[in-house]
Amino acid sequence: MAALLDDDAVTTALRDLPGWERDGDALVLTASLPSFPAAIAVVDRVAEVAEERDHHPDIDIRWRTLTFRCSTHSKGGITDLDTALAATISALVGSATS
Repeated sequence: MAALLDDDAVTTALRDLPGWERDGDALVLTASLPSFPAAIAVVDRVAEVAEERDHHPDIDIRWRTLTFRCSTHSKGGITDLDTALAATISALVGSATS
């Protein structure tokens, strides 16, 4: 099981995760997609990755705006699982907006 990252490790990880911020014990990204169907397509792709990794983000859907929260609830905070998932989510969002 992944270990909790300390504050320095989270700060370092965020340097490689543009748009992501720390909110307490989670990494958070809010992204605007071109349309509602595009947003749902990203959610579908994130769901597939999350199932493969058995690590699931919290996702808030507001029309074409998505907010992702990555936290390892079983550890009570941010782990490498979250930073890896955040990087994947960024790539999926980026491919949908380019």
